[in-house]
Amino acid sequence: MAAALPLAVLVLLLLGPVGRGHAEPPRDTLREELVITPLPSGDVAATFQFRTRWDSDLQREEVSHYRLFPKALGQLISKYSLRELHLSFTQGFWRTRYWGPPFLQAPSGTDHSFLRYAVLPREVVCTENLTPWKKLLPCSSKAGLSVLLKADRLFHTSYHSQAVHIRPVCRNARCTSISWELRQTLSVVYDAFVTAQGKKDWSLFRMFSRTLTEPCPLASESRVYVDITSYNQDNETLEVNPPPTTTYQDVTLGTRKTYAIYDLLDMAVINSSRNLNLQLKWKSPPENETPPAPFLHAQRYVSGYGLQNGVLNTLLYNTHPYRAFPVLLLDAVPWYLRLYVHTLTITSKGKESKPSYVHYQPAQDRLQPHLLEMLIQLPANSATKVSIQFERALLKWTEYTPDPNHGFYISPSVLSALVPSVVAAKPVDWEESPLFKTLFPASDSSSHFVRLYTEPLLVNLPTPDFSMPYNVICLTCTVVAVCYGSFYNLLTRTFHIEEPSTGGLAKRLANLIRRARGVPPL
Repeated sequence: MAAALPLAVLVLLLLGPVGRGHAEPPRDTLREELVITPLPSGDVAATFQFRTRWDSDLQREEVSHYRLFPKALGQLISKYSLRELHLSFTQGFWRTRYWGPPFLQAPSGTDHSFLRYAVLPREVVCTENLTPWKKLLPCSSKAGLSVLLKADRLFHTSYHSQAVHIRPVCRNARCTSISWELRQTLSVVYDAFVTAQGKKDWSLFRMFSRTLTEPCPLASESRVYVDITSYNQDNETLEVNPPPTTTYQDVTLGTRKTYAIYDLLDMAVINSSRNLNLQLKWKSPPENETPPAPFLHAQRYVSGYGLQNGVLNTLLYNTHPYRAFPVLLLDAVPWYLRLYVHTLTITSKGKESKPSYVHYQPAQDRLQPHLLEMLIQLPANSATKVSIQFERALLKWTEYTPDPNHGFYISPSVLSALVPSVVAAKPVDWEESPLFKTLFPASDSSSHFVRLYTEPLLVNLPTPDFSMPYNVICLTCTVVAVCYGSFYNLLTRTFHIEEPSTGGLAKRLANLIRRARGVPPL
């Protein structure tokens, strides 16, 4: 009887106080979403988003139990008083001119005293980056949309970008309490036109080598959106299989879009075989029309000759027929390219202009890069050229990379702008809207925010002939070995006069035999 009492107390402690009507609802939620967009060039873009929101102030509350939010990131927020974190790994270049504006936007910063910005333009993205990224997901890669994240398929694409975004979100209008939001995003572009043997058809299995079987049991929302804006029901030139039960229409990136919705939490979506393989087929070949140019796109290149001086050039295109808008241009240039800020020129429609705002932070050798930020006005239907001269520095021989003749990569320019919209957007409830809708904040209904990146540059620096030191070392070592070795032998060797030997055992035996025979000895 005495042993049964502690057991009963233990059961009560595990079950909690008796008398509560209902268990406390969880304070964290998970939403997962996949958006598939056929691109005008024949490629297919797939964008994954996994959003975990936790109603807890990690910097003020002492948290010991983690359910959906990763513990490693929660401890990082608490220990270092983190305000926001945006980390992305990208391989390839988003071709804005042919694919349109990028679907995922980069983070924004305003307070320079707390902002830290860094770029590794040549970092190689591989499986070692994807595996820990998937481990941050509540369902890992076991269920839900994450089962499509197969490494050998994701990295054989024209464009691949994975990111982690952490930020605080206000729970109410006065922002008296906050929640922490973790958003994991992954965007890839498949060349479906090549894999489909000249057709623009695609399917989930063809892109990912897998299909959807079940939603993540921890997710409150699990949906797949397919862009069917070009679907013409009258001509029936496009077939989507299985047919969607519901659609969603809204203004995205300034244009009206129509999306087919497949809710994985709806048991009718996943058929009796527990398999969902979305397919899109063209019944008749689509017309190869030139895709319309986005209102804002840019490109960057280096001009000049020789290995001493050069010019950084950035072309900014505003293709809107009658509206002008400003663009914020940010450049982070390594210290070994010494910028001449007084040579900065901005030319548009054959006339020079000046930036509305300039912020420049000079570089320090081997400590920090140049930081140049400008606000530039782009006239309607124009191409604006921004150029600045630079001088190449000569590095120490230990600072060169193992392949110095390949060149050095320069991080891309960052463009931020409020681009005019073709269709006015209406106010929406962000919590009731799809996750991709929150990627495009707008100050009003006539414009939307866009952030673009130019190409990274490859610049050659004055490089010494690294074969000459090798030759000199080999020649020097050979001369030293021959000369010093001979001289050392002369100084340390001792010479002795050797007396002629009287003979050995064989000679003595021969003399004994000769004496016995009466012959004179040798």
